[in-house]
Amino acid sequence: MKLLRVGPAGAERPALLDSSGVLRDLSGLAQDIDGALLADRAALDRIRTAADAGELPERDAAGLRIGPPVARIGKIVCIGLNYHDHAAETGAAIPGEPILFMKAPDTVVGPDDTVLVPRGSEKTDWEVELAVVIGRTARYLASDEAALAAVAGYTVAHDVSEREFQIERGGQWDKGKNCETFNPLGPWLVTADEIPDPQALGLRLWVNGELRQDGTTADQIFPVAQVVRYVSQFMTLYPGDVINTGTPAGVAMGHPDPKPYLRAGDVVELEIEGLGRQRQELKPA
Repeated sequence: MKLLRVGPAGAERPALLDSSGVLRDLSGLAQDIDGALLADRAALDRIRTAADAGELPERDAAGLRIGPPVARIGKIVCIGLNYHDHAAETGAAIPGEPILFMKAPDTVVGPDDTVLVPRGSEKTDWEVELAVVIGRTARYLASDEAALAAVAGYTVAHDVSEREFQIERGGQWDKGKNCETFNPLGPWLVTADEIPDPQALGLRLWVNGELRQDGTTADQIFPVAQVVRYVSQFMTLYPGDVINTGTPAGVAMGHPDPKPYLRAGDVVELEIEGLGRQRQELKPA
């Protein structure tokens, strides 16, 4: 299933995109798409049955904003340097264990919402990423199979980053990762049953129409199952939590000088195979 949330920011309503691309209203079956719904297998089964039977009312999609596909996210865990080609372009050694950092849930915006270039920024960068959405409480997972069983589904994340804040200003990466609007998410949450192999997805990103990233999750150093299992050894994952699993090569930081960092007025488009497409215009904060 493709689950999404539509409407004005802060007042989104749950919806479903059916197999023919028609938007369907879920308000009669769910209050929202959040951790509580994703953990309720019976509720998800009712939605699936209603969708298959053609019982969900159609909703007019014209001019309708798409919001983040998950509400009330508890935490966003991110994996750094998780693609072989991205590590190579930045001159970094292949990590022996996943590199973890956090993004605050309030960085999340809709897939086509405006991204704000922070005040004083000269090095705002792009990163297309596969995002994993958790569907059951996960702690100390013992196997990759258990890890994948804890996944509710997948979506597209744009891990926008300010490299000077992240790398040159001291401390941890958080300063360059948690600026306002720095985690567009969506358009849909695609349930895990529709993505049989998360290591076979193409990822692409364009800046002002120029292809900048063209990778595949097959190049991940630590695949999805291993990442979810690993994270669960250090923190409890709850339904509705999100894991951004890293970005392939092609970021601005990996280019020779002068590096083509983002500026107000730029347009970024990104997509992951089977998970939909995002488009953001950048404006000054």
